[in-house]
Amino acid sequence: MISVVIRNKNQEVALEFLLKNLTQRYSEDISEIIVVDNLSTDRSKEITARYNARFETIKEFSYGGSANFAASKAQFSIVVIFSAHSYPVSHDFFKTIKDRFESNNNLAGVRCLHSPNDYRNYINKISANTDPNKSGLIFSGSAFSKKVWDEYPFREDVATFEDKEWTKRVVNAGFDIEFAPAIFSYEIHRTKKQQFFRWKNDLVGNYQLWHKDVSILSAGKGFIATGWRLKKALVVDLWYAIRRFVYTIKFCFNKPKKF
Repeated sequence: MISVVIRNKNQEVALEFLLKNLTQRYSEDISEIIVVDNLSTDRSKEITARYNARFETIKEFSYGGSANFAASKAQFSIVVIFSAHSYPVSHDFFKTIKDRFESNNNLAGVRCLHSPNDYRNYINKISANTDPNKSGLIFSGSAFSKKVWDEYPFREDVATFEDKEWTKRVVNAGFDIEFAPAIFSYEIHRTKKQQFFRWKNDLVGNYQLWHKDVSILSAGKGFIATGWRLKKALVVDLWYAIRRFVYTIKFCFNKPKKF
């Protein structure tokens, strides 16, 4: 029995596509769909109702807090979590997840595949024990055991990487985290404001979880390096814009034969 929970905020277009995908292709594999919404002001609630999914509102968002809230609302033993901007692709996505849990009673969670890094680590058998960051859970397109979550809830005092922190903790407790060859797409386009919000949380999370220290000197070097990359990119973009313009002018005077 599988519960699908979707974390969402003002993603009505992406949310509708995900719900349409889930209900058209995977209805036999899913026992319930829950949208965990952080005070959206768009049509997210209306769209959720259209696809007969449950709509649950979370007012105070944090990564760990929203994951705990989602797990608490799920009724079934396997919880598959998505962000609204991700969606399953492979036809046996949920069957593959279910098979993994049925074949391993010690399984705490599975990470599905959406990037070249995932696929390389899966083929090369890089386990979450070896690399909890790149082979641990990612809370969009991962599944976890609600029974294990009951014993080990997600931490709410981490800025981000609540999925990786949980991975480290349950692996150290003796549970397994595995890859599952189930494919999903992670399709997101963040605004500059959203990118900055994510960067701030990643800075804190990298310090908390991976102990990546930051100093005024490293911040200064990063600022200078960013400025240099922007300047270099501007020069390269301008150069190729000029080349495209020149080529277009030449093309106008020497057009090939049409077929």
